[in-house]
Amino acid sequence: MLPNGRHTLNANLYIAFGFDGAKSSTVALETDDGTTLTYGEMDRLSARLAHVVRSRGVGPGERVLMQVPKSPEMLLLYLAVVRVGGVIVPLNTGYTLAELDYLVRDAEPALIVCAPAQADSVGALLREQKMSAAVETLDGQGGGTLLQAARDAPSSITNEDRRGDDLAAILYTSGTTGRSKGAMLTHANLVSNARTLVDYWRITNTDVLLHALPLYHTHGLFVACNTALLAGARMLFKNSFDCSEIIRALPRATIMMGVPTFYTRLLQEPRFDAALCAHMRLFTSGSAPLLAATHDAFKCRTGHLILERYGMTETNMITSNPYDGDRIAGTVGMPLPGIEVRIADPDTAVVLARNEIGVIEVKGPNVFPGYWRMPEKTRAEFRSDGFFITGDLGSIDERGYVRIVGRTKDLIISGGFNVYPKEVELEIDAVPGVLESAVIGCPHPDFGEGVTAVVVCDGSTPLDPGAILRALETRLARFKQPKRIIFADSLPRNAMGKIQKNVLRAEHAHIYDT
Repeated sequence: MLPNGRHTLNANLYIAFGFDGAKSSTVALETDDGTTLTYGEMDRLSARLAHVVRSRGVGPGERVLMQVPKSPEMLLLYLAVVRVGGVIVPLNTGYTLAELDYLVRDAEPALIVCAPAQADSVGALLREQKMSAAVETLDGQGGGTLLQAARDAPSSITNEDRRGDDLAAILYTSGTTGRSKGAMLTHANLVSNARTLVDYWRITNTDVLLHALPLYHTHGLFVACNTALLAGARMLFKNSFDCSEIIRALPRATIMMGVPTFYTRLLQEPRFDAALCAHMRLFTSGSAPLLAATHDAFKCRTGHLILERYGMTETNMITSNPYDGDRIAGTVGMPLPGIEVRIADPDTAVVLARNEIGVIEVKGPNVFPGYWRMPEKTRAEFRSDGFFITGDLGSIDERGYVRIVGRTKDLIISGGFNVYPKEVELEIDAVPGVLESAVIGCPHPDFGEGVTAVVVCDGSTPLDPGAILRALETRLARFKQPKRIIFADSLPRNAMGKIQKNVLRAEHAHIYDT
């Protein structure tokens, strides 16, 4: 909750960061080559970009699609859009043109910022759709038309007034029907959650955050960047996760936010030891379940207990293991201050007792107002008393710790990214020679869950796993593509004809063991 309520003027997220004043000369960001940006420099550079963004037709409520490689300039673009009151729509760089087609139609952006190599394809897509969005480019090295246009722009700008319930971002998350849903996040959602995390995790201007997460995801953009910027901390900005780079940077860091894959890969490195982590204050993990074995192995190797937390695109962070107190492997901790969490029967909505398993429901200033242009879907996902139905199954024990035991919608989380089976199944079923398919998540030692497809052929066309994967290359982002394809004569079904994915998961539970 904002200090004076979620509707307060001016509630612009950028103003909450406080770039001016005492911290303007403080280093906010440092890249691999040693280049640094102070908070004051970020303020001036984002103002230049804001002028360009505004001149391209972006005003309050207008959407800006951003599908570009991670870079400091990408972060500056996010800030620029927020400053003019626009709505940032960050997209996974792995999305194909076919996937982008739907997202552009749905979001109807005023501006699309893409990598230079994609500019012609995006322009053709807009002409086909008869849309008039502006197109600018930005690469991972600070080049592109957007920055060229910003060179002569003024280095100051008046930030647009925003109310707490005005939109700041739309993040698309896959749907069980194959149609992506745009989760709308307000200025109040983002400010309140960042303030809570800064306080709960004790982030200060003396901290140095090792940032190796992508910026198109809520984890890297909102959990990591928003908290660091709000606290006045420094970020060691890595374009991607590379074990050697992380090991070199660790002695200078105090905080690292990661997904389980980061930690499993570090544990495979003999150079990764307690001495490297002596300066560290906090390791957090999220976006996917952290195995208890990884939690224990990390403690043995480094002496640090990874702090696991739980959040969603629609809610930001919901729970966290305590900063002080027991960090229990296999749990995601307790509800964060100001956030209510309950367990309910998924069918009757009756609130369940401690240790009973049901659907996790959440309410608080962190919870989004709904899905972009999907009023019916929004109504279906909220209880009448305002609790959001997460779709995750879990329980709360006597001490208040939340455990997640499964998902009601067959969501697969692979390497920290959400993959909904139906979207993958639709593409596989469209391959000539495929009769039907079922996509499941199976335990994977590196990715948490591996996307696994069980395919039934119709016999009309010879097929092998490679042929199916080749057909998916231009249809699905890489993280959605199956890591293993299994051929079967038929799929198990119940009496009502529904595919029994629980049977498939049990049958193939150990497929990645070897």
